[in-house]
Amino acid sequence: MALLAPIMSNIHPTAIVDPQARLGERVSIGPYTLVGPHVTIGDGTSIGAHCVIDGHTVIGRDNRIFQFNSIGAIPQDKKYNNEPCELSIGDRNTIREFCTFNIGSPGGGGLTRMGHDNWIMAYVHVAHDCMVGNNTIIANATQLGGHVHVGDSVVLGGLTGVHQFVRVGAHAMAGFQTRLSQDVPPFVNAVGNPAQAQGINAEGLRRRGYSDERIAAIKRMYRVLYRQGLSLADSKAALQAMRGEAGSNEADLDLMLSFLDSAERGIVR
Repeated sequence: MALLAPIMSNIHPTAIVDPQARLGERVSIGPYTLVGPHVTIGDGTSIGAHCVIDGHTVIGRDNRIFQFNSIGAIPQDKKYNNEPCELSIGDRNTIREFCTFNIGSPGGGGLTRMGHDNWIMAYVHVAHDCMVGNNTIIANATQLGGHVHVGDSVVLGGLTGVHQFVRVGAHAMAGFQTRLSQDVPPFVNAVGNPAQAQGINAEGLRRRGYSDERIAAIKRMYRVLYRQGLSLADSKAALQAMRGEAGSNEADLDLMLSFLDSAERGIVR
């Protein structure tokens, strides 16, 4: 039985792809795009025109990277001295026009990472050592400073600015033009400049299949954290006391408490 021939990539004649770059099957590279020697691109990924894909960058399968992107450039960090740091992008991400993703830095672990199934709109900046989870939506012109962590299923509204080292918990949401200089706990809506907590991301949770009972339990967590006038330490103790209550979800409590235990910058209030 004859072996099937590999499915060839489609590389435009004007693209410059270094011979050492590793390309999977069905990769598409548009006109005038540059791909550097340390780049790996997975099967089925398409890259538009006039992109620069450089650095020690690994891009997974079935991503759609539109035109005019800079992926894998060195960090905007004056201490960086050409160390071989990395950028890792997972599978099935959409990255729209004019985005900039930098590799990591030695002071931050040397890795910038983006997970799977993210929707990244135009002019988004992902700085060195950022960690972005799965199924996020990051809207136009949002800027992530260095070392920012963004959890799964987060939504960041357009023109949001996220300060270095800030963490945004899973299922949280930031509104249009929000300035985040402190951590946003899981499930919480943050709005304003500076940001303030304004309820939970209930609509997002419903769209992800959360039951009314589970959303009600998350609202109770929010009231303990924000509506009872408690210190952060007392809020955590009150959340711990919710274990075993009717309707409480242990996984959601664990997610919230784990996040709060590691909140070094304080939380949005």
